[in-house]
Amino acid sequence: MKQRRFGKTGINVSEISLGCWQLGSRWGEPFDADVARNTLKAAVDQGINCLDTADVYQGGMSERAIGEFLKTVDDKPFVITKMGRQLSPHVANHYTEPNLRKFVKQSLDRLDVDQLDLTLLHCPPTEVYYDPDVFATLDKFKEEGLIKHYGVSVEKVEEGLKAIEYDGVAAIEVIFNMFRLRPMELLFEQAKKRDVAIIVRVPLASGLLSGKYDMETKFAQGDHRTFNRDGEAFDKGETFSGVDYETGLEAVRELKKVFPDQNLAQVALRWILMFDAVSTVIPGASKPEHILSNAKASDIDPLTDEQMEQVKTIYDNYIKDPVHHLW
Repeated sequence: MKQRRFGKTGINVSEISLGCWQLGSRWGEPFDADVARNTLKAAVDQGINCLDTADVYQGGMSERAIGEFLKTVDDKPFVITKMGRQLSPHVANHYTEPNLRKFVKQSLDRLDVDQLDLTLLHCPPTEVYYDPDVFATLDKFKEEGLIKHYGVSVEKVEEGLKAIEYDGVAAIEVIFNMFRLRPMELLFEQAKKRDVAIIVRVPLASGLLSGKYDMETKFAQGDHRTFNRDGEAFDKGETFSGVDYETGLEAVRELKKVFPDQNLAQVALRWILMFDAVSTVIPGASKPEHILSNAKASDIDPLTDEQMEQVKTIYDNYIKDPVHHLW
């Protein structure tokens, strides 16, 4: 597994890491601690040394499972966790020091560590990025030794560009994939200038870019790919990257022509790694077999200039209008 420098933190992380939102289960399924433990072990065995979770994933059980796993290994993975989505209502003026302090301490308890490696604000309302007091609070937590580093997980490029104006922001987590190209235009350039790490989430557009779905595919009732296609529950950009499902399938058919006889999911991950602003990609995995497939993306050949241009053409023809400027 190749590693990349994680921005101003100075540490090196595996370029393919593990997104832990579905750790030990899938949408609508009960949590399985044994599956979670085996998945984490498979990740470490593949050279993955970075885990991404959040306090709300599986009701805190994702963090707890990681905390238990950390006790079993000598070389501790770098753990990214997120906070803020517990707020109800989830509004900007609830991003107060008491609330953030409570979330940090709860994550410390569930992970059973003395200090968080990296905490991210978890897709807060846009107004939060324009509130210096929130970032001053995070600076205070660093000074107190509660956290080593902090950053933000964003919905929009605008939010990422605003966040990196704060010197303390060490990382931006953003959706970026073959169906979401806008971050590469300005955000990546500015992040490199400020030495801010880029964590890529939703790299397979909720599985669309795996190439395994068709119009007959049925998703479970508790799966956001069933109930959030138009943003009924949360930002629709989180589901299939905001792309209309049928349109996405048409684009995938074109991608398969560019990459015949190849594992499209691995190619989609390798495409992301073509961008040097990217520090790590965090595909999810609900079982160990997924880890093995994702990890192989680090070793396949780089895409050619022609292939990169063909991906861009497919995006322009199928995806760009009206998705591009929404996020």
